Amino acid sequence: MKLNLTKFLETLKIVGEYFFPVKKITSKFKTISSKKDLQNFVQERSAHVTQTTLYGYLKTRIGTRYVAMLEDEKFAESINIAKWNIYVVAISDLTFYVFSFLTDQKNLKQNDAQEIFDNIIKEEINNGLKEKIYKNAKENFIKKCQTINWQKYYKNNPFKESGLALYEWSPIADELKILDKEIVLNSIKLKWNLVENDFKELTKNLNFN
Repeated sequence: MKLNLTKFLETLKIVGEYFFPVKKITSKFKTISSKKDLQNFVQERSAHVTQTTLYGYLKTRIGTRYVAMLEDEKFAESINIAKWNIYVVAISDLTFYVFSFLTDQKNLKQNDAQEIFDNIIKEEINNGLKEKIYKNAKENFIKKCQTINWQKYYKNNPFKESGLALYEWSPIADELKILDKEIVLNSIKLKWNLVENDFKELTKNLNFN
């Protein structure tokens, strides 16, 4: 197949830059000491986990046909749909995790989880997040807020939903995904483990007493 260079480069931009601005996944934190720091952490780490797991899974499963597949407009669009649907769930999971951890371990009294989640997904509308996905994500977050146990959430598989979203939305044939389910869920779990460790280190001196 002869590649259409212009289309190929456009598609690479969609995938290679990560579907999200690079600045969101390259910031380095020395500590987390403000609400803005917390929001940036959630946004950037959620984007990074989504990027590395979705992009990595697609590249691994498709193999040598990967470059050719990037030229296919329908496939490129399916990647775009997948990444936003996975990303908003990742933001939700990490927002719940950090506020649950801070509530239980750092004696946080003021819970701004919904404000931070809203700020992030509103900002992503400017980057291409569709209104329907935005509304569904916001509704689901509000519903979960009504039932969550903030003292315990972070201890009990807090990133389960984003793992299932990665599995569900990845544009891979269902008969192949079934074979990959355990691998896919483990891959994102390992990424989240790194985020958890990073967050604990960044907040080790933080206390709201």
